[in-house]
Amino acid sequence: MLYLLNFLESSNWQINFQDPATPIASRIIEIHHHVFFFLVIIFIFVSWMLYRVVSEFALIFSDKDNTLNEKELKSLKSISSIEFTHNTTIEIIWTTIPSLILILIAIPSFGLLYAMDDIIDPEVTIKTIGHQWYWSYEYSDYVTTAGKISFDSYMVPDDELELGQLRLLEVDNSVVLPVGVYIRLNVSAADVLHSWAVPSLGIKIDAVPHRINSGIIFLQRTGVFYGQCSEICGVNHGFMPIVVKAVSISNYLKWINNYN
Repeated sequence: MLYLLNFLESSNWQINFQDPATPIASRIIEIHHHVFFFLVIIFIFVSWMLYRVVSEFALIFSDKDNTLNEKELKSLKSISSIEFTHNTTIEIIWTTIPSLILILIAIPSFGLLYAMDDIIDPEVTIKTIGHQWYWSYEYSDYVTTAGKISFDSYMVPDDELELGQLRLLEVDNSVVLPVGVYIRLNVSAADVLHSWAVPSLGIKIDAVPHRINSGIIFLQRTGVFYGQCSEICGVNHGFMPIVVKAVSISNYLKWINNYN
């Protein structure tokens, strides 16, 4: 099973998760594989049971002249000898096993949910506001000679794309974040519902007018990560992408100093 999942992940089918860049994103992928393992086992067992039921009853209805051989008769007798109603043993089994499976799924799920909601004391705080149809960012921890560091982020039109850029995913001003530190993201909206989501970071925060929702990001590697608004916010919903550039702390400080 792990071999199949690794093969799909390494192929270019674009049906698997993006490469994780945060501990939360890694744990989301791990719990997906964990649950998928039980799904495969359940699928195989149920498929086998359906096959046995259909094949055995097909033999019964097709044997009008009593022409079944000894092996087929023995198979039918083994099925017919089982009492499926008022059978205490079977009832205990089909109650206990699903309960154990649910417990094995629930334990890591609760741990992941707690980790996603845990707000750790951050070193960097960024305020994000969703508009129709662009994002605004403000670095709340810094004040320069020109005021606070803030900018709007619009999608780059098709006719302005450079070679190698991704259509509908590039923006004119990217969010620059440092790796190796905890970053708090305060998200709100100025007009309608939006949702700030970046799959590689394992984060999705709803942007609600007159409300601030918070989340924590801890980047483990440098790179460029893409996301989009994940709330149907209007006619241009598909045209407000998100680009996060993860850089080293030294490069991040240089970027901050450029605003002085």
